[in-house]
Amino acid sequence: MTERYSRQQLFQPVGNKGQQQIRSKHVLVVGAGALGSASAEALVRAGIGKLTLVDRDYVEWSNLQRQQLYTEQDAQNKLPKAVAAKNRLCQINTEVKIEALVMDAQPANLESIVQTADLIIDATDNFDIRFILNDLSHKYEVPWIYGSCVGSYGATYTVIPNVTPCLHCILKKVPVGGATCETAGIISPAVQIVAAYQITEALKILVEDVEALRHTFLTFDVWNNQHAEFKTGKMKSDKCSSCGSTQTYPYLAYENQLKTEVLCGRETVQIRPSQRHLYNFDELEKRLKKQGKVDRNPYLLSCQLPEQRFVIFQDGRVFIHGTNDIQFARSLYYRLLG
Repeated sequence: MTERYSRQQLFQPVGNKGQQQIRSKHVLVVGAGALGSASAEALVRAGIGKLTLVDRDYVEWSNLQRQQLYTEQDAQNKLPKAVAAKNRLCQINTEVKIEALVMDAQPANLESIVQTADLIIDATDNFDIRFILNDLSHKYEVPWIYGSCVGSYGATYTVIPNVTPCLHCILKKVPVGGATCETAGIISPAVQIVAAYQITEALKILVEDVEALRHTFLTFDVWNNQHAEFKTGKMKSDKCSSCGSTQTYPYLAYENQLKTEVLCGRETVQIRPSQRHLYNFDELEKRLKKQGKVDRNPYLLSCQLPEQRFVIFQDGRVFIHGTNDIQFARSLYYRLLG
């Protein structure tokens, strides 16, 4: 028994064999915000063999209240969350192989990663990505653990391909609207509770103790002292296009065109070119200095306009802060970068 993991190994359901299994596994965490920070740190401290972190965003001051891996320096430097998270996680456990990917969680980006993963943990902030994860999970038969939180509310559910109903079975379609951290706020205990449930289920999967898995959809409101869970077994549908007898994986379909979306709960529009585009930041900085104040690091370049702020990532994605108007954002994008 190694001293580092001794207390975990003394826990009978893990033991020496379970610790070796954890060490041999690869977990994909999609999203490196509040849930992603908590889950990634717990997995690294538990001694996971490989951790892949995928996130498209960078650290901002409003993240520091609940996203435990980040510092004021990360926010000041506008470091991508995946990069800042890896920096901190490598200080926690040098034995873990950590891959940090600054990119959109889209099928084309995730497919090859999912094929090598033993588990997917959802730490995203929107259902579009969750339904993509759900389809990828079933296409490659990789378990995934849903998690969400806002205000003092949280929810989590474990999906095992060919065993449990999938998220598509339960929700039928991508939900529209609803409260977000931007509109309803969030307190860190809600994050920690969801993450605790997610990581507990993750450890059960990693040590292959499937009998101990919780086959319920769990919700809680920690502020109002409410807790509820419901069994999902009868919700599994043979007609489900994600996990039924004829699987078409509808949420993996991709049209080769410019993708534009309003980021969840934020006055920000993301524009993603149809093909990966690598910018020359030296040339771009000279060009955009005529428009406003420019800051940059190796991963992104930011230009402050009078009313909006442009953030351009190395992979070609652009955040336009200060508007929810997609048409306006597109016109601004083409004027400055087209």
